[in-house]
Amino acid sequence: MPRPPGHGPGFEVRRQKIIDTAAELFARRGYAATSVNDLGRAVGLAKGALYYYIDSKENLLIEIQSRVMTPLLSRARQIAALDAHPLVRLRLLSESLLTIIFRRLDHIWVYEHDYRSLTGAPLKALLGQRAEFERVVKGLLTEAIEQDAFRAVDPRVATLQFLNLHNHTYQWAKPGGRWDAAFLSREYCGTLLRGFGAPGAVLPDVEREAEAFKRDRPDLPLDPEAGWGPTSLAS
Repeated sequence: MPRPPGHGPGFEVRRQKIIDTAAELFARRGYAATSVNDLGRAVGLAKGALYYYIDSKENLLIEIQSRVMTPLLSRARQIAALDAHPLVRLRLLSESLLTIIFRRLDHIWVYEHDYRSLTGAPLKALLGQRAEFERVVKGLLTEAIEQDAFRAVDPRVATLQFLNLHNHTYQWAKPGGRWDAAFLSREYCGTLLRGFGAPGAVLPDVEREAEAFKRDRPDLPLDPEAGWGPTSLAS
C-alpha cells in the first residue's frame, strides 16, 4: 500500500511493525478472537491512533496473506521459466517455498487457518493466487511425467502430495534448530523423486544441478524476499 499524502518517513516502518504484531496475535489467538483493541494494546496505540496506520482489521489479514503469496508467486514464475529439467525446477521451487515458511511462521499459520475470514474481492484474489501456484507445481510435475522421469501418476494427486509434504512444515517448525530450508528440501524432494520415479528412468543429478543454478544465477535467489538472514528449524 503506498504511503498516504502527509505521512512522515516513519509511517511505513511503524505500519510494518503493526502488521508483524497482528500476524503474531492472529497466529496465537486466531483472527476472529483478536480485536482491534487487542492489537492496539499490543502496539501501544489507542484504537483511533491505530486506524491512522491501518484501514481495517480485514486489511491487516490481506497484508499478511500478501506477504506470503506475492514473493512466493514471483519466485515460482521465475523458476518455472528456467531452462532446466523439471525435476531441478521442482527442487528449486521446493526450497523457495520452505524458505518463506521458515521466514514467516506466524504469517503462514494465519495464511493456512484464517484466509476464509476474507470476503469479496480479496478472497477471490487470494484463491486465484493459490490456484496459480498450484498450476506451477502441477505443470512441472506434468513435464516430468511427459519426459518419462516420473511414472504415469495422476498430476493432481502428485500436486497435492507435493503441497501437503511442504505446507504442513509450519505446524512443527521451531526457529533456531538444525534443519534449514535447503536440508528439508533435499529430503522432501528425495522422497518425492523416489516415490514418483519411473522404473528404469535415468534422472538428472538434481542436487548438483540445483546447486549450480544457485551458484551461477545470483539474480535468482531462492529466498523470496532479499535481505533476510539465515534461519533454521528443528522438530
